[in-house]
Amino acid sequence: MTMDFHDVIDALGSRLRQQRHSSGLTLAAVSELTGIPVSTLSRVESGKRRPGLELLLPLARAYNVPLEDLIGAPTSGDPRLHPRPFQYHGMVVIPLTRNPGGLQVFKQILPAALTDNMTPEPKSHEGYHWLYLLSGRLRMILGEKDFILSAGEVAEFDTHLPHWYGNADEHAVEFLSILGAQGQRIHLKAAMRK
Repeated sequence: MTMDFHDVIDALGSRLRQQRHSSGLTLAAVSELTGIPVSTLSRVESGKRRPGLELLLPLARAYNVPLEDLIGAPTSGDPRLHPRPFQYHGMVVIPLTRNPGGLQVFKQILPAALTDNMTPEPKSHEGYHWLYLLSGRLRMILGEKDFILSAGEVAEFDTHLPHWYGNADEHAVEFLSILGAQGQRIHLKAAMRK
């Protein structure tokens, strides 16, 4: 069954609310990321206001989804993604999925010597992290343990455990990260604050 224009518009508020919930964000958090007032977001989600591009574009960025996915446009059948890399504390992060609320995959690149002379500050957050080292050597602190991972090695851990990672030497490091919905939140917020 194909939805017509009015059906898409009528379903947009609940679709936006569902997207926000699956991203694990509150109205206040979305307001902070987009600059859209909480009252406006609430009216849009309840169907009392129809959003234009001035609202939909920042929401698509906040939820890290293409605009057509956000509004429920028909799929083109083209499975290719067109990732938009962003920087987070000097690291290049390339989103490789567009599955908000589900598993998120990122390619992460630590430029050569990015973390030289940096004092590690382990952090914790909701979620679970799996990473696969593509190239270079990665220093990873996990709780009280300090590891060096080399290309081809895999690590997985509960992100409630304080963790930090950086260059193990003067060379660049590339790795793939898979994060659940909660673990993904830290990357989503970082992308919006650039």
